[in-house]
Amino acid sequence: MMRLTEGSSVRLGATWDGRGTNFALFSAHAEKIELCLFDSQGRREIDRVVLPERTEDVWHGYLADATPGQLYGYRVHGPYEPEKGHRFNANKLLIDPYAKRLAGRLVWSDAHFGYRTGSPRQDLSFDRRDNARGMPKSVVVDETSNAAKREPRPSIPWEETIIYEAHVKGLTKTRDDVPPAMRGGYRALAAPAMIDHFKRLGITTIELLPVHAFIDDRQLVERKLSNYWGYNSIAYFAPEPRYAQDGTLDELRTAVARLHDAGIEVMLDVVYNHTAEGNHLGPTLSFRGIDNASYYWLKPESGRYYDDFTGCGNSLNLTNMRVLQMVMDSLRYWVEVCHIDGFRFDLAPTLARGPNGFDQHSSFLTAVRQDPVLAGVKLVAEPWDVGLGGYQVGAFPSQWSEWNDLYRQTMRRYWGGEGNLIGDVGRRMTGSADLFDHDARSPRASVNHVTVHDGFTLADLYSYNAKHNEANGEGNRDGSNDNVSNNCGHEGPTDDPSIIRLRRQLRKNQLACLMLAQGVPLLLAGDEVANSQGGNNNAYCQDNEIGWIDWSNLGTPYEDLTDFIGHLSALRRRFPQLTPRHWVQGKKDGGSFGVLWLTPQSTEMTETDWNFPEGRFLSYALGAVGEAPALFVTLNAAPERIEFSLPKLPGYASWKLLLNTAEDRTAAHSFRSGTVAKAAPRSVMVLEGVP
Repeated sequence: MMRLTEGSSVRLGATWDGRGTNFALFSAHAEKIELCLFDSQGRREIDRVVLPERTEDVWHGYLADATPGQLYGYRVHGPYEPEKGHRFNANKLLIDPYAKRLAGRLVWSDAHFGYRTGSPRQDLSFDRRDNARGMPKSVVVDETSNAAKREPRPSIPWEETIIYEAHVKGLTKTRDDVPPAMRGGYRALAAPAMIDHFKRLGITTIELLPVHAFIDDRQLVERKLSNYWGYNSIAYFAPEPRYAQDGTLDELRTAVARLHDAGIEVMLDVVYNHTAEGNHLGPTLSFRGIDNASYYWLKPESGRYYDDFTGCGNSLNLTNMRVLQMVMDSLRYWVEVCHIDGFRFDLAPTLARGPNGFDQHSSFLTAVRQDPVLAGVKLVAEPWDVGLGGYQVGAFPSQWSEWNDLYRQTMRRYWGGEGNLIGDVGRRMTGSADLFDHDARSPRASVNHVTVHDGFTLADLYSYNAKHNEANGEGNRDGSNDNVSNNCGHEGPTDDPSIIRLRRQLRKNQLACLMLAQGVPLLLAGDEVANSQGGNNNAYCQDNEIGWIDWSNLGTPYEDLTDFIGHLSALRRRFPQLTPRHWVQGKKDGGSFGVLWLTPQSTEMTETDWNFPEGRFLSYALGAVGEAPALFVTLNAAPERIEFSLPKLPGYASWKLLLNTAEDRTAAHSFRSGTVAKAAPRSVMVLEGVP
């Protein structure tokens, strides 16, 4: 029996102080909590002790002989009254919510459920089987060396930020220029070949799909699939071990440090809206067995069922101050210990819900606003969930940026050939002030994107009219049917040169608009090399060639658009009017202007021009900023050439062509002001003013 004293309630989790380890666990409704210690393989329970003290709903004890590497879990005693929201079952070994590392993997069996599966009224029954053998174990870690480290960060201003969304494994699994032992893991993120690639693209910030430890759903495992994307978190402080050779945080920390050395930030996609325990018929793995009624939103009419704002079976209840504390502690941990530069919050309105729905003054948003550790990191909301009133684009505070799905929908419709959209296109290209120009927000509030992990890749967007998700084993019922895609005349791969050419040009148009639009551009990893998922628009369970990036087009002269994106990134750096800190205005005093919307005849647009029937051509000039001259942009989504006149602006005798997506290599053409030129069908052109 190990030596046990009462310890402290101050710091939750397992805290080693150089002599022993303090264990502290929150549970408001438990009656007794046992700490279970396991051998180094996690197979045999070697000791079990009762936490001796309870202070303000925190149960705690100090073991003088527990050292880093010790495997442990909890058994929590209390009432099993599902209709009242209590699902305690001490037969189930539970993961510590504050575990900094997990050892072993979940091996599915009926023993993980708190009730007798298949019994009448299922979850109202009680299961006495022990599940410890098939459970991951929490691990005591040495954090004493973390506190003093303060590494410099790139600290990229929001206005200069270009985000690159990537999956840790999928990004490098098929990269031949990354050492085989590193591919698909944390270390590969900072491999020299990858850093060189990021530099060529000109991206500033990598956003990683979830790296918090997660589990594979039982129904996926039974179909020989996995929860590849990782939106199934079970431990918010522990790194997902499948991406690390040693299962620790060290490999991710090293990768972050090396990316920082290269001037590249790292953001994490975080899933604090729900957990892997699912609905009332889900397993008991951690939170449900520790204090179900505190951690989750339960139906007010019956605590047996969950209020599900996420579509994933449950929703974490951040109105409970201890649950909010866990989320805030987790965020600070990843910033202070792993030096993460920002977070994208999955289904963010769920975090800010109160009794009456989404609340702009919720405890979560208030806590984030005042937290000094989070003050210097990037915060991005996915501003919708599936609950009532869950669509909240534009509603987050000024500290936040948001995924702008109206940009995505508008630009997909526009380049798909739909008319009567030029007004919407103009708003999206200038930061979506109609959504975000309030409460001191700025254009950086809009995170513009056309493709992300969820949905078609850019290549598939112009190769498929319908989703092809058969490999997911759900009868092609999963995934969105609203893709606003265009197969350009043939479903899937083709050898037709005209279709191939059109698909490439449409990809270039979307990339060009994304990088020319004011706001923050977000690129999906692999879009630069025409990565395809075979028309699968929901590859969440495809840890294979479907979900991994196919890099075979890298270096090919036709499909590889890496240097094209690099050219667009250089334009953003060179012309500050593409990255303004403030909302762009029209004409100003003294004759200057922020933006001029122009007809093909180079006159200023009127309301009649904006409402031109079936209009598909839009042109505008962005005024000079500092040493950067004015820019002139044309967007032509029409299937025919459109004649236009180069504007006659004071101080500019001619216009120099910087970009034409209809050309493989943009020639250095110059046009006299007032000259009539032609915009190729379905093309984007950018010109700079020359005195």
